Amino acid sequence: MKQGTLRYGGLLGAALLLTACGSGGGGSGSEPQPPVVNPPPATASRACYGNDQPACNLRTYQVMVESFVDGDSAANYGVGYGPSRHNGDLQGIIDSLDHIKSLNVNAIWLTPVFDSCAGQGGDDKLDATGYFACDFFSVDPNFGSNAQLKKLVDAAHQRGLYVFLDGVFGHVNKVGVSKPSPEGRLPALKSGGAGYPGQLVDYSQPQSLAYFKEVARYWIEQYGIDGWRLDQAYQLGLDEWRAIRTEVEQASATRKAAGQQWGTLGYMVGEVWKGADEIRAQAYGPSDNPALSSAFDFPLRYGLVQALAVEESGKGGQGASVLDASWNKVENYPDHAMPNLMLGNHDLVRFGDLLERGNFNPADYWQRHKAAFSFLAARSGPITLYYGEEFGDEVPGFAAQVSGDCAAQGLCDDHVARSDGKVPVATGFVPSSDQAELKQWLSQLLALRAKHPALYQGERVKLVADGSVYGDIKQTAAEQIVYLLNVSSTPQSYALPVGKLRSGSALLDLQSGESLAIGGSSVTVDLPPLSGRFLLLQ
Repeated sequence: MKQGTLRYGGLLGAALLLTACGSGGGGSGSEPQPPVVNPPPATASRACYGNDQPACNLRTYQVMVESFVDGDSAANYGVGYGPSRHNGDLQGIIDSLDHIKSLNVNAIWLTPVFDSCAGQGGDDKLDATGYFACDFFSVDPNFGSNAQLKKLVDAAHQRGLYVFLDGVFGHVNKVGVSKPSPEGRLPALKSGGAGYPGQLVDYSQPQSLAYFKEVARYWIEQYGIDGWRLDQAYQLGLDEWRAIRTEVEQASATRKAAGQQWGTLGYMVGEVWKGADEIRAQAYGPSDNPALSSAFDFPLRYGLVQALAVEESGKGGQGASVLDASWNKVENYPDHAMPNLMLGNHDLVRFGDLLERGNFNPADYWQRHKAAFSFLAARSGPITLYYGEEFGDEVPGFAAQVSGDCAAQGLCDDHVARSDGKVPVATGFVPSSDQAELKQWLSQLLALRAKHPALYQGERVKLVADGSVYGDIKQTAAEQIVYLLNVSSTPQSYALPVGKLRSGSALLDLQSGESLAIGGSSVTVDLPPLSGRFLLLQ
């Protein structure tokens, strides 16, 4: 498990990244074989197709705690993987909440905040990631304190933001777990093998599940958090996830019954950085015996990046068909699944750097970001943004760095995304006109998504995914929205079949205000380069 590197594997002919180093948090540590996708029958009864589930409307902002914003000079790591100064802390997140709220997101996910016994395991960089904790009931003093975390959760809730913590329930620090839980429990541990940077949790011993059930409910009961992101979810079996999910849902239901507004959602999203078959088998479980209800949609993320940029392996320029390929269809998942789509995270290269690596026309840089964001906004189910994406963030000179041995410097592949947060006021960052315009555009886009249930919980009716044009009809009982995306740098048009629509007289562009009259058998929709359009049937 060489630190600072990623490995890539094929997936039904598409270069889909499948695994990452264990040191970064979120990788499998072994190269899987290309999966054979055997999708279940298509159905209109999917979890986010018309059902009024709050999780379908999640618009989450992910923060890498150690690299985000320095709000407390006394709480610093000062070392870590990637190009940041590694001085991020909880106070820095508190100082940034107004900026985060201004994006019109409604949730924040923090990478692990628990104590990693810094300096005891011999790898301060690894400890700074938070992904190898030694005490799951105490905040890492290099990030702050338990009291500061409670302050952060309360301040986020006051702004209408859910808070999700990162649950690493399958492995721990090399030094083990330093003290018992408040109820006196300790998990059983076992070796991860030669070269593994920590220890694995041994779920063959019942005390392990009991310990992490307590972890999962403690932060809901005592701090009012709203759910968990689950690192390397394949390290637990489905039965363990069913038991932990029950614990989370019961703790959340108890708060709701007591009249609490927050700490009642109980959202859990698993990370299985593999193909659709493995995500289904290792996170969701079967429809007749569900495990987790949500998992990150890595396959579709790679389709999106291949269509509008280049993925980490260098593959790109695949056209619109890759947005609806056999290996990334939502129908590959069971009916109860709520795939969570993202463009980037702390284990992926920033979209901006993938554009730099792809040698695209620099004039298209901002428009390609807008096109990618529009695809996220049109997808039913939860979506996640990674800090800095609102400003089209990238690491200057990264494309040139990857030609050399940047892994040894901690500057390439997944670690490159761990850059300093750019937050006006909190950091003194002053965005350029392009950055400010992108941020404002994204804020308006997310407000548009929040306003129209057809976007976040609408049934998808496929129109086209061919050449340069992708299109869906998104519909609930109350509204139909046509979403069309041009993934090319040249203008396109699409003849929208009127027979696919319900009765109406016009299509209203929800962003520009243009009205397209409906007449005849089709409506010609012009698609500017690298642009998505949202057309509401009237």
